[in-house]
Amino acid sequence: MKADIVINGATLVTDSAQFQASIAIKDGAILSIGAAESMPEAAEVVDARGKYILPGAIDAHVHFRDPGYTHKETWETGTASAAMGGVTTVFEMPNTNPPTGTVEALNLKLKSAEQAYVDFGIYGLLGEDNLTELEALIEGGVAGFKCFMGNTFGNLPSPPTGAILEGFEIVAKHGYRIALHAENASIMARRSKKLREAGRCDPLAHLDARPPVVATEAVSRAAILAEWTGARIHILHVSSGDELRPLREAKARGVDITAETCPHYLLLDERAYTEKKSLIRVNPPVREKTHQDQLWRAVQDGTIDMIATDHAPHSHEEKHRDDIWTTDCGFTGVQTQMPLMLTQVGAGRLSLTDYVRMTSLAPAKAFGLYPRKGALLPGSDADLVIIDMERETQVDSSKLKSKGSSTPFHGHAAKGAPVHTLVRGRFVMRDGALVTEAKGHGRNVRRIQQMPTPKPRNVETTTAAIVRKNRK
Repeated sequence: MKADIVINGATLVTDSAQFQASIAIKDGAILSIGAAESMPEAAEVVDARGKYILPGAIDAHVHFRDPGYTHKETWETGTASAAMGGVTTVFEMPNTNPPTGTVEALNLKLKSAEQAYVDFGIYGLLGEDNLTELEALIEGGVAGFKCFMGNTFGNLPSPPTGAILEGFEIVAKHGYRIALHAENASIMARRSKKLREAGRCDPLAHLDARPPVVATEAVSRAAILAEWTGARIHILHVSSGDELRPLREAKARGVDITAETCPHYLLLDERAYTEKKSLIRVNPPVREKTHQDQLWRAVQDGTIDMIATDHAPHSHEEKHRDDIWTTDCGFTGVQTQMPLMLTQVGAGRLSLTDYVRMTSLAPAKAFGLYPRKGALLPGSDADLVIIDMERETQVDSSKLKSKGSSTPFHGHAAKGAPVHTLVRGRFVMRDGALVTEAKGHGRNVRRIQQMPTPKPRNVETTTAAIVRKNRK
């Protein structure tokens, strides 16, 4: 059988091993892995001597702003940035305009996503006002749900706990994972109001308005609701050491809970508020170095399952303001994650196999894509990134493909970078350059998604069950 591509000379990296081998690709999938002399004839042979082949990164947390905020980002620019960053699958958030809370809004987003360079999943909104839409959104093609327990860009109302519980009950029946912005909205609103009244508009006011307790309480509450309903949940952007205790305790109790952190929480601390000023505003906030140290330990011991980016671009003007309360929250990240984290691999803070586990295997398993994605196995999608661990670069906002290219990492030196990215066997980035002809190659991962069998609990006490019950 003739292959489309054979890649020779590289070291392949999985979540548990590194080994030198060749890899053959045909019809978008990995055909075979083995010695160079055992590879089939191929239409193209790629020499990757001295480089490493990893499963493409899966970023479970991006905001592409389309529809509704296309001056900040579009599916074309966001996924181009992903391709340049070695990211082959993204999961996109629902706080667009309109929010992805109805099938009609989902269809608008799917239309926008036709420009994607990389594969994608779309989160449906789980809010108080669209609980009756959740099952229709599943039927329509969402890959999971997002619940905003705390306020962030888009000002979507945070649902009360009763609505969150009911939403968990509904989704638990179907087995899809619910991603959570786990912050306590009430505490943050009260603190922000008091800080404004006191005249605080400096960058550190944002940090003061969102102490670690807002996240600790929300993670604890979400874990209890998930345990009660059997819902599968994912804690987004863990920013503090305090969240780790309820996270560990929930895992020990058998709750199906996963968690991510982001490069900005691992690499930046409170000094960023002086150095970066309003640019650093992000939800949850970048915290003091003591939290950074605890997060690294949680990465190393497996408490934190994934590294994602919370890619959240805005225009330059929206990120650089004198009043922190009027500065939009978030910044670009999907293109810079890999070089920043490979630099940490080189520094010995995690291994390449750890990196693959956290950026490929874990998200693939959590969202029902393994082994089609997140793996280097015959039959898996040929979602590959070829990296050069010796390549030295510097983060340069002017070279990022994102429309909202403001980044707090501008000027950071990096060692280790992606040089080629393939999505289902097609180059979307080659020799460090975007392959523009690959625009539109991306596909919705729902076509291959297979979540484990649902395990709903306490079904006799769900909202739907008690409404149906006829007590006499």
